[in-house]
Amino acid sequence: MAEGSRSTPRLNIPLKRAKIPSDQSVSDNVDKTQEPTAPVFIRKLRKAAVGTGCDIRLRVSVSGCPKPSLTWYHNDELLPPSQAQDSGGLWIRDCRTSDAGLYTCVATNELGEADCSAVLAVMDLGEGNHNPLFKLIENEEVRASCFMNISI
Repeated sequence: MAEGSRSTPRLNIPLKRAKIPSDQSVSDNVDKTQEPTAPVFIRKLRKAAVGTGCDIRLRVSVSGCPKPSLTWYHNDELLPPSQAQDSGGLWIRDCRTSDAGLYTCVATNELGEADCSAVLAVMDLGEGNHNPLFKLIENEEVRASCFMNISI
């Protein structure tokens, strides 16, 4: 071998397969056919707060067989199906104060239905183009308070 060169050691370990005697078998212990069940919320809606202009996802998780379909309501009014809805929740984009209120998700299949509701509060954060009410002087301490209008 030349000086300064090294050879990489190699391990030759043969692969072996487990052998199962013909009088034994491997079982999954998993029932591949699920029994029909009415919808049940595993994760229910939770109350939430968001600022105007922000996006929020109201999340749910539902079990049931056959797979339940979800219907969404805002203040007891049916929301039209849209791409903003998926099997895990409802996306509300660019929130406005008019989006505040009670949201209800109804899960339905041929064996029944379940529902859950929660309140969404939308905080009016304003336009953000207001002139400051004070000037900060370098190396000086300043205390400020923030007030928000909340619509529920």
